[in-house]
Amino acid sequence: MRVRRVAVIGAGHGGQAMAAYLGLLGFRVALYNRSAAPLEPIAAAGGIFLEGEVGGFGPVERVACTIGPELRRYRLVMVVVPATAHRQVARWCAPYLDDGQVVVLHPGRTGGALAFHTALREAGNRADVLVGEAQTLLFASRVTGPARVRIYGFKRQVRAAALPASRNAELLAVLRDVLPLFAPAESVLETSLDNIGAVFHPAPLLLNAGRVESGEPFEYYRQGISPAVARVVEALDAERLAVARALGLQLRSARQWLADVYGAWGTGLYEAVQANPAYQGIGAPSTLEHRYLDEDVPASLVPMAALGRRLGVATPVMDSVIHLAGALRGTDYWRCGRTLADMGLDGMSAEQIRRWVTLGELDEAMVV
Repeated sequence: MRVRRVAVIGAGHGGQAMAAYLGLLGFRVALYNRSAAPLEPIAAAGGIFLEGEVGGFGPVERVACTIGPELRRYRLVMVVVPATAHRQVARWCAPYLDDGQVVVLHPGRTGGALAFHTALREAGNRADVLVGEAQTLLFASRVTGPARVRIYGFKRQVRAAALPASRNAELLAVLRDVLPLFAPAESVLETSLDNIGAVFHPAPLLLNAGRVESGEPFEYYRQGISPAVARVVEALDAERLAVARALGLQLRSARQWLADVYGAWGTGLYEAVQANPAYQGIGAPSTLEHRYLDEDVPASLVPMAALGRRLGVATPVMDSVIHLAGALRGTDYWRCGRTLADMGLDGMSAEQIRRWVTLGELDEAMVV
């Protein structure tokens, strides 16, 4: 059955770009958001104007701040919200998702699909809803005005996985029917732990906090990742890779990722960052109240560190970044961050986790 209708949840930069692009491609699109302000001009215009890499007008057939039974009309649901809202969105959708629908998180950060699926079950939804996640958003985009969004560029390819991975073919068939640039990942463990934002975002911002608060403009990557900061980032990345190995995954390092994605090589991470022309001119955040801390720490680093603890993998640098970021922001990220229980993994061994994400097999005592 071909996909004709797509629901997009989230009207931020990525959500508006997703809704506009799908509307431009001819899909019947619904756009949901928790606040009405960004939706009002879209409702008045009947859609969203696209500029940049793609130009035109993307019709949106429905905009709403509440979800109801009409959600069942949309076979594919794209969730494009901060990862800290994934469980809330799952509870919002739970009464209205039915057999055969597909939900994809863009992106899941660390454990997003697991947390979404668990929240659906906790809310009483037992339907055959296929939940998956993308490693990253398909394009870079920014809202430039009311009912107007710019797409700066598309990723060459984005990896995605279903929960469980035995249903990857089903997930990819639906996704590629809409957007053909998706490729299968091994499982949601790969999409979650191959989370490069967790490596490049929190630690450099934390270590440049004084610079940010002084109001001094600087290039986030080229100047913010100095040789010393790069050593911290590489140490954190080594811990991420160790957690992945404990789950049977051989993932590429952040330095290798720079080489693969941007063709930026170096004997160390600092040299590779400096060699990346795509980073030239990218300014640092102007405030510490930023998603690099408020999303990437609780929804990326906290669940990675929690997996490390469960699997006996030490993550001292990761733990330090979480502690210091929490002190800096006056927030207990350990308490409010994504836990093993949130992801439905509490008490599981590495083998049980692999069996669940690959085959969908759970020990009876662990079924929510």
